[in-house]
Amino acid sequence: MKNSYSESYKEAGVDVTAGYESIELIKKHVERTRIPGVLENIGGFGGLFSIPQINEPVLVSGTDGVGTKLKIAMLMDKHDTIGIDCVAMCVNDIICASAKPLFFLDYIAMGKNKPQKVEQIVSGVAQGCVQSGCALIGGETAEHPGMMAEDDYDIAGFSVGIAEKSKIPDKNNVKKGDVIIALASSGVHSNGFSLTRKVFGIDKNSKILEKKYDELGKTLGEELLIPTRIYVNPILEVLKKTPVKSVCHITGGGFYENIPRAFGENLGAVIKRSEFETPSIFKIIAETGNIPERDMYNTYNMGIGMCVIIAPEYADEAVRLLRECAEKANIIGEIKEGITGVQID
Repeated sequence: MKNSYSESYKEAGVDVTAGYESIELIKKHVERTRIPGVLENIGGFGGLFSIPQINEPVLVSGTDGVGTKLKIAMLMDKHDTIGIDCVAMCVNDIICASAKPLFFLDYIAMGKNKPQKVEQIVSGVAQGCVQSGCALIGGETAEHPGMMAEDDYDIAGFSVGIAEKSKIPDKNNVKKGDVIIALASSGVHSNGFSLTRKVFGIDKNSKILEKKYDELGKTLGEELLIPTRIYVNPILEVLKKTPVKSVCHITGGGFYENIPRAFGENLGAVIKRSEFETPSIFKIIAETGNIPERDMYNTYNMGIGMCVIIAPEYADEAVRLLRECAEKANIIGEIKEGITGVQID
């Protein structure tokens, strides 16, 4: 790499040596994520991982980004947590199929490669991988001069996990009377930021991010950048020890889009709002933007990051296991016949 340098390419806006510097800076973060199965260090043309021995292995993949939450990170010039969000959005999806994440890859596109910024971003990715027990085995950075402003960037991720075929939850087993257990979110997570930015006028007045709200105990910007909670370990634990029927990740589309994905036809879910706490940030968003309640539940997680559906006789045990994993877990609803979708009482 020491011999790889192009003055002509640099004049066009792409400095390949900055990319090499970024790789050197992120190596220590990547090394933190190394787990059994990783066969090669970063730098090759592909990430190699040895598949664990499972009776009937099923590979489960997920890919996602963090949406316009990136705008908040850019305005605050704080980039060390956004990578956690990127990992979370992928691994929280695949854990719904009982898949233990094996490895993760990221893609970062930017107007100009600034190695120290790349290091901050990847440090968050590595932290997310550590939290979910998977390895960061590769990635890509790309400079896009002329397409992106110099300080702008985007990040996307891709995760692969493995599940035992016979243990993958089947939503068709969900029936009337089954209960819905909720795991609390850490805040807004990584959805609804286009609406959030509009509500507070962030794009026109970024100073609003510095406003401190007594209800939050922090500034608006600090609250909005709280990373998405990663639920891999507690969900794996409850899947291992109880007969969970279905799992759903509350992301874009909120309650109304995601919860129905966790059960079959001719069923509906009744959610009791009195059984879970709605964090103050959602109340502030609703009041500031005069957002109807249904739109709030159709856009945000409203304090619930994941849901587990299980037969009532196993519900208390599942809640106990989740709480032992430091999750705020509560029974918040029930599966019903005669209704469709989600009903919030």
